[in-house]
Parts: sequence; structure tokens; C-alpha cells
Amino acid sequence: MSQQTANDVKHRMLPSPAGRVHVVEQGEGPLVLLVHGFPESWYSWRHQLPALAAAGYRAAALDVRGYGRSSKPRATEAYRMRELVEDNAAVVQALGERSAVIVGHDWGATIAADSALLRPDVFHAVGLLSVPYTPPGGPMPSEVFAQMGATGGEEEFYVPYFQEPGRAEAEIEPDVRGWLAGFYAALSADTMPAAGSPDPHFVTRGGKLRDRFPTGGLPVWLTEADLDVYAAEFERTGLTGALNRYRNMDRDWADLAPFNGAPITQPSLFIGGALDASTTWLAAAIEAFPTTLPGLSSSHILENCGHWLQQEHPKRTNALLTTWLSTLPKP
Repeated sequence: MSQQTANDVKHRMLPSPAGRVHVVEQGEGPLVLLVHGFPESWYSWRHQLPALAAAGYRAAALDVRGYGRSSKPRATEAYRMRELVEDNAAVVQALGERSAVIVGHDWGATIAADSALLRPDVFHAVGLLSVPYTPPGGPMPSEVFAQMGATGGEEEFYVPYFQEPGRAEAEIEPDVRGWLAGFYAALSADTMPAAGSPDPHFVTRGGKLRDRFPTGGLPVWLTEADLDVYAAEFERTGLTGALNRYRNMDRDWADLAPFNGAPITQPSLFIGGALDASTTWLAAAIEAFPTTLPGLSSSHILENCGHWLQQEHPKRTNALLTTWLSTLPKP
């Protein structure tokens, strides 16, 4: 983010059910709420804030509870999806608005989708980046993820690894900056492991997730200064608040049971990366969009793009977002 852009943004601490939510705001016009994923912060929207502001929107990127400057409740169950949805609705109200477009990436995409599903009175359109919408329902998540590993049990999927309290923290927190650099590189188009290499989404039994991270330089989208911003936040806060999102997936499954199979009917947008596992593993969810997202305006897969798409391809992402936003009826 340039110095001029940095001077243009407003940092706010707004009341929410979590306590307070840190929001970074730029521009004037219809409100667009931006929700980040793991392991990121409001800063992952640094390229979108000025672009949306220039296009005539009031862009507001928040730190999800447990991240950055937002409140960090101690109880693990305080990070369930319903709580995060109410944080988002509270931010809209605290900004003096009645409704907003919500756009999310990674976990933020799921949070955005569930915000649109649970609070259609507040969120009149939804943009999903990287992770497609899958309606609530189906088998309990812990049962699904426990089965995702190599034959013989020699590998464990990263989600159960993250779900065990303290386990991932013990790996990450002694070297936050190095771990983040490896994790970002592992899921970026220009630095991800070559085809046929051990998959960085899995952990060898007795090993660590970082054992499979690439060891070369940073991905082209991530400068040393960018990495410093992310590392400084997690070095200050620790990782437990962020990881607690994974530790509530079964609670979410129970909480959202009344919405099992429910479509999102508001106008929607999806953008995925062609080299992102979220796009390839969830191809069936994308194919189901005519049923699950009947209000879908457009769906895009960005070539030569990994998981961090709004940072890997900011100009293309900004163009798709602003074009879609321009088609929405004014609230």
C-alpha cells in the first residue's frame, strides 16, 4: 500500500458482540464489507480498498474476531459462525448503514456466504473469493476430515491438525514470520510445490505442516514489508484466535442445521484460482451454483493463480469486483 493510500484510509474500532472490531475504511458510497481468511488480516485487502474507493464505494476491511486489533474472546466456542455473522452485522450498523455488500476470501468467503444466508436483511449481495459456497448439511465435518489422508494413516489433513488445541500453535509461534512465508508460498501459483511433490495440505504423522513448505524465496505478490505486517500481527496476538475458527466446524454444523441445503438467493459473484486446491477439490460445489447460488451474476477462474487471488492478481480481481458491483441495484 502506497504512502498516499495509507494516509487516505481510516482505522476505526467499532462495537460488536465480540467487544470491538477493527475496521479499515476508504471511500464514500454504497458500503462493501471485506472479510479476510486464514492466516491474514484486513491488510489482505490493501489493493482493493483504493480501487473500490475510486469506483465510488465505501470499502471497509475488518479484522475478524481473534485477529489483529479486534477483540479476542478466550472461549473457543466464541468463534462459531453465528458469532462472526453477528459481528459483521454489528459493523454495518456501527458504520451508520442499514445494508451492505459483503465480500470474503478463504474462511472469509464462508463467513460472507453465511452472513448472506443468516442475515439477508443486512447483506443484499455477496462476493466469494477462492472458496465456493456449499450449503450447510451433509456429514459432520470432523468425520469427513478424519477420512482425508493417505492409505494406512501415514498422512493427516491440515484441518484436524489445526483443530487440536495448542498443536499448530506449537509449530507456528516459535517462528511466525518463517512459517507464514512458507505457508503463503505453498499456496501461491509461482512458488507452490511442483506436481507430484508431497501435498502441503497434509501432515506426515509425527511431522509438521511446514515440513512440506517450499524453501525458496517469497511469492512475487508478497514483499518483505508485506510479510513484516502479517508477522507482526500474529507475533503480537498469537494464533489461537485465528485457529479457533477451525475448532468450531462441528458446532457450526449443528448451529446451521435449520439452513441445511439452503441456497443464497441474493446477487452473487465467485472468483477462484485455477491452481488453488479450493477450486479443484470443490469443483462439484462450483458446478452446483445454478441451484445453490441462483442469483449468481458471474463466475470466474483466474489462470496462473493460486489461493491468494486478490493479492496475486489484484488488478484482475479489482476489475471483476467493480464490474459486478456496478450491476447491483442501489440499496
